[in-house]
Amino acid sequence: MEGVADDLSAHKNGTTTDKHANSGGNTGVEVVGILLALVAIVVLSIFLFKMWQKKKREEQHAQLLRLFEEDDELELELGLRD
Repeated sequence: MEGVADDLSAHKNGTTTDKHANSGGNTGVEVVGILLALVAIVVLSIFLFKMWQKKKREEQHAQLLRLFEEDDELELELGLRD
């Protein structure tokens, strides 16, 4: 029981054990790792969004071209154009 009491009194006095002292260096590395992961996720999200926008634009352009091609065919069938 004295070992537990010594640990509690050391904790109350503000002293730390070796386990707690070594965790400070790891915390900085963890924070940097988390920040890098977040930046990577944001960059990947922006890249995927830009690709999606480009694909959507190309699909709309293809629809527009098809629409005008159909209008030309209708005008020829109706004899409105030579």
